[in-house]
Amino acid sequence: MTLSLDRAAQELAARLRPLALPARLALIDATVDGRLVFTTSFGLEDQALTHALRMAKSRAEIVTLDTGRLFPETYDVWAETEAAYNFRIRAYAPEREAEERFVAESGINGFRHSVAARQACCGFRKVEPLGRALAGAAGWLTGLRAGQSANRAETPLAEADHARGLIKLNPLADWTREALAELIHQNYVPYNVLHDRGFPSIGCAPCTRAVKVGEPERAGRWWWEQAGKQECGLHVAGAPGSAITPGREPAAFEPASQHAPESSSTKSSSIKSNPELAA
Repeated sequence: MTLSLDRAAQELAARLRPLALPARLALIDATVDGRLVFTTSFGLEDQALTHALRMAKSRAEIVTLDTGRLFPETYDVWAETEAAYNFRIRAYAPEREAEERFVAESGINGFRHSVAARQACCGFRKVEPLGRALAGAAGWLTGLRAGQSANRAETPLAEADHARGLIKLNPLADWTREALAELIHQNYVPYNVLHDRGFPSIGCAPCTRAVKVGEPERAGRWWWEQAGKQECGLHVAGAPGSAITPGREPAAFEPASQHAPESSSTKSSSIKSNPELAA
């Protein structure tokens, strides 16, 4: 089973590489025999992929993980997306008992006490619901890109997910953020307005801040942990960072005067305010 899954993923990745996005999605539809699931978090990548899937009339189910701690702007773009494409996005929520137990034992923001606590929070809010969303799936579509972080630099177009027994498909793996912004702009795709406020990567509200000029796209995710290890457990295994000293977490939003010197090669992307991306 392991060898066949590896071989299938490698062969599919090779076939996907030269194709444009619509052709990639058509090939995935035709090749992956079984249930296809796309998990969206309503970020720029996921909005572009949602648009492409709906335009292609893909059979992939579009679902989301409603952690209960999302930004109001994320819920807004969720509603706007359903209205724009005339369909419902199925939500998978945390198990009530796990959430209540965590908050009772650790506090409402207890995830900042240690990496283990943060992983536990991501575990019941994201990882466990994802398991339910992907139950029985043969293919899992994601919006992962190689350019999002150093951790994701080797993201392939297709890979074997042995833990879940499926093929993980990343049809935007080789896309740039600029190309995504152009697709969003040209096709009037709803997008999260936080992208225009310095949030290239958007997760739960208490765990996401705007990035400073010169920082990587995912630097605003769990920023109090070790730099470069910002993952929730959905896409990687292992501890994502070092321990946190309780009470020593930085503020969610730091003054602009503390920002690093501007670097034109690493500016965070904005849709409306950056004419190069809106062209």
